[in-house]
Amino acid sequence: MSNHQTQQLIGVDSFSWKKWDACTHCGLCLPTCPTYRELGLETDSPRGRLYLMGSAFKDEDATPLSEEWSEYIYRCLDCRACETACPSGVHFGELLEQARAIYEQNAPRSAAYRFWTHLVFKQLLPNKERLDLIFELMWLYQRLGIRWLVQKTGILKLMGQLGQMESLLPKIPPPQLKYTIRDITPAEGETRYRVGFIPGCIMNQVFTETNVATIRVLAQNGCEVVTPRQQTCCGALHLHNGVRDVASALAKQNIDAFAAENLDAVIINSAGCGATLKEYEALLENDTAYAAKAEHFSHKMRDISEFLAEIEMIPPTGEIAKRVTYDEPCHLLHGQNVKEQPRKVLQSIPGLELIELTESEWCCGSAGIYNITQPELSQEILERKMAHIAETDADIVATGNPGCLLQIQLGIQ
Repeated sequence: MSNHQTQQLIGVDSFSWKKWDACTHCGLCLPTCPTYRELGLETDSPRGRLYLMGSAFKDEDATPLSEEWSEYIYRCLDCRACETACPSGVHFGELLEQARAIYEQNAPRSAAYRFWTHLVFKQLLPNKERLDLIFELMWLYQRLGIRWLVQKTGILKLMGQLGQMESLLPKIPPPQLKYTIRDITPAEGETRYRVGFIPGCIMNQVFTETNVATIRVLAQNGCEVVTPRQQTCCGALHLHNGVRDVASALAKQNIDAFAAENLDAVIINSAGCGATLKEYEALLENDTAYAAKAEHFSHKMRDISEFLAEIEMIPPTGEIAKRVTYDEPCHLLHGQNVKEQPRKVLQSIPGLELIELTESEWCCGSAGIYNITQPELSQEILERKMAHIAETDADIVATGNPGCLLQIQLGIQ
């Protein structure tokens, strides 16, 4: 690719070169990177991927945005363990998402790929009604015994990625459960706080009981809970897959949905979504109309465990005589720097014994849709996680992200 062609790359002018240049190439990130540990290639490390970004986006001696280049960029889990290890404070996740966005705007993708990304990221995830319909059909698929029949035939083994996706599908809760979440849930007793709640896309379809329980716990702790209907998908999966323009539009819709409410905090119980919501400030920093609004919104965001620790939650009274181990979601630990708060919540439950998990900070291999796009490598990373979980002899594995829950459930199978 010539210098002239490089200058014509769509989106490269907004790449955060100052943040990219913060890397001192020290290599302290390498031992923390799952893909580098598994594959042993410099190009599959954070440092190597930063080199690849520079080689493609800088004017001098630019390399083309080839398929091989994209393989290394997309083989990253975006777990951000490198950010925790980095002494220079490199915002690797942000740079990676920008690089993928530049690639998607400039690379020759197949018509089939463009169709599916348009369908999923533009027509499905941002549309609550369509998402409801899809998951109601999935519920019927399970409820009527069709899933059992399909699995017995063995046809899923012949369906490639579609069969892999089906194997990840958990038991879908009754569709009517999500409609019990009200626009405003009053506090029990004295109102101490007024908080917003984001039920999420996948969380509200697959782990509806967790959302209902989250609202109940907040209400029991004196919170009036506001759940605006105008909110939408947070845009996390869009950013991970280079669909940055749609993510920005979704961010603005969510900011507007909560703008009129006088809230002490906005609560999320999904780590991947929470990291993205807290980074709306960076996503919209160059948008003059939304930069200040995004900063205000991001500073209000709290993970549920983070918020409960801040307000000194009312201790639960019900006893659970079980052994539990805690697996740290990457986007909670590395993306939000939330480490001890979930443990404190677990330790507050009478009878519950917390067993520390070896390499609890190590990625489980879910990483958004990584277990679908990179199934073999995802499985290798999961096996490492499951071996450590087995060592704990725990009755319960606790975590704070839907993708991690689904991945670990797959590992238990």
